[in-house]
Amino acid sequence: MNAQKNRRPVETDACFFARRNGKRISAHTAYTMKFLCAILLSFLFAACPAACSTQPEQPQNADYSHTETQPHEEREIFLTFDDGPTDSVTPLVLDVLQKESVKATFFLIGRQIEGREQIVRRIAAEGHAIGIHSYSHEYGKIYATPGTLLRDIEDCRTAIRKALPQYEPTLYRFPGGSFGLSETLKQTVKEHGLHAYDWNAATGDANLPLPDAKQQYRNAVQSAADRQKIILLQHDCVGQKNTVLCLPSIIAHFRELGYTFKTLPN
Repeated sequence: MNAQKNRRPVETDACFFARRNGKRISAHTAYTMKFLCAILLSFLFAACPAACSTQPEQPQNADYSHTETQPHEEREIFLTFDDGPTDSVTPLVLDVLQKESVKATFFLIGRQIEGREQIVRRIAAEGHAIGIHSYSHEYGKIYATPGTLLRDIEDCRTAIRKALPQYEPTLYRFPGGSFGLSETLKQTVKEHGLHAYDWNAATGDANLPLPDAKQQYRNAVQSAADRQKIILLQHDCVGQKNTVLCLPSIIAHFRELGYTFKTLPN
């Protein structure tokens, strides 16, 4: 009974089934497993708390009102990761960022934090920024009224503080982005003292079918175009191993172009 009570939210990784058995398998079996995994992932993205949203990742008008733009300002890129923390992906993302000496911003889902507090503490300890994304990531509940939006925000804030009691998150990202939301909801977040950020570039890593690492890299480069300031959307939720694989290439590309990697400002 105690074991059931203390169990943390389940993180399901469809790749686990293919990794368990080290034996060689036939091409037909491999194809069948890949097909079944794709179906399973489709269900996961629809129902699993740890799974990414299937909202199409179209670049949005990122909010830069919290920074002053000056002539000849340096090129800046803000790597952002939504929908974590997860056991299977977030630590791998952190490993890459640490190796590359790059800081990023993580927008967390509150109900994902229980049992993964150490991952949240690692994010903060390694100098990354932490923002509120949502507690539930259930659009219907969150956006029903300004009151339900604020309750979702505060539930997520409480979950973050359980891992980091002294941390005061002021960054926010609307689940699915702010595009199409009422001005009332946007103003509610602003009046609550939060700085909301969308994105203006994306790897498309949460789109179905899931793109491979090369396609994610191309998406990032094409959607970023030649912007002076880039807010790149990625995800560290279940199944995003290709996000990890393409991250070094993305960092190398924008570093070569002279971009400075930063966390989103409060």
